[in-house]
Amino acid sequence: MALLLAKRATRALRYGESMKIHLSDTGARQDIPRYLFNHGFTIEEQVASAQSLVIIVTKRQ
Repeated sequence: MALLLAKRATRALRYGESMKIHLSDTGARQDIPRYLFNHGFTIEEQVASAQSLVIIVTKRQ
């Protein structure tokens, strides 16, 4: 479910635009960054702890 929500939210981004995503589910913390990186986004970790992951995703050209 979290991956689907991330796909929908990032679909509206244009080249160069960014979005901050907060993740707490263990599976989503692995799946979402991998999916977004493989589908044209750069990933920048803001916070990475045992409980949560905060990333900034930017649409690549």
